[in-house]
Amino acid sequence: MALVLVLWGAGRVGAQENKPSEIRLAWATYNAVSAVLVKFGWLEQDLKNDGVAVKWVQSTSSSTAIQYLASGSVDFSPPAGSSALLGRINGNPLKVIYVYQRPNWIQLVVKKDSSIQTVADLKGKKVAVTRGSDAYFFLARALEQVGLKTSDVQIVNLAHQDGHVAWNRGNVDAWSALDPFLAQAELHENARVLYQNPDLLAYSTISVTENFLDKYPQYVQRVLKQFDRARLWVIAHPDETAKIIADVSHVDLDVAKRELGRIDFTNQVGIPTQYHVDVLKPLLPLLVSEKLVKTDADPAKVLESLIDSKPAEEALGNATPQAQAN
Repeated sequence: MALVLVLWGAGRVGAQENKPSEIRLAWATYNAVSAVLVKFGWLEQDLKNDGVAVKWVQSTSSSTAIQYLASGSVDFSPPAGSSALLGRINGNPLKVIYVYQRPNWIQLVVKKDSSIQTVADLKGKKVAVTRGSDAYFFLARALEQVGLKTSDVQIVNLAHQDGHVAWNRGNVDAWSALDPFLAQAELHENARVLYQNPDLLAYSTISVTENFLDKYPQYVQRVLKQFDRARLWVIAHPDETAKIIADVSHVDLDVAKRELGRIDFTNQVGIPTQYHVDVLKPLLPLLVSEKLVKTDADPAKVLESLIDSKPAEEALGNATPQAQAN
């Protein structure tokens, strides 16, 4: 009996100690949900009594978010589903565990007086885009629809903010633009939208390293509860959210409102499902033809293992919207 009690006590201590000393998360100005969570500190409040610290690291693009996960700089990151898929195909051990929005915030942009009138007119032209980001996949799929490839245009690989500067200075002919830079260009910088199509865009996700998910499943659920709380707050407080985005992005309020106005925080959002897998399937041949994946990779097989819905199901399945929003 004494031995049983000792072993039980040791097990209890081990269980109590099975917690991270710190949770590291990437946030982004393009992710209003994360910006709200950073501002109000709800995750810090939830983990305070556990003695678990929270560290936020700003990401400037989905490709950056994936790099943070790959390097071990963060445990959670907010990439587009397309970038998460590409990362996992190329050996980044991540899982998509939550979907926080469906955006229409990437569009092809030219100057209002540009002679370029259609996507087909981009052949041979300079196009600024962040390679490996959802903006890159959007450009590639838009070109594909008119019988072109990215090799038919001159890709100028720049971070989103640098692409904005290059386009504004006239150093490139077109730009695969992401909000808030897109909204800024539309409202204040003589931009003309050449092409938009939300059906070519992936949903935005929360991804986690498999190592963290395996070691701390209860803390993954707690993180997701706070993300969903922030998502519901965004839905209920659009004007306040716009002010937060304007502040963290250093843009005018009208720019932030334009950005938020083209994001869907409700439809097919929350727990990831087979639906989100199916949305990404058209990307598979593109990833291969663009030579973005390892030659020995099996993209279709990787896609089927990309999503783990269990953490969100357990975190959110029994919670009412009212309880999550408080």
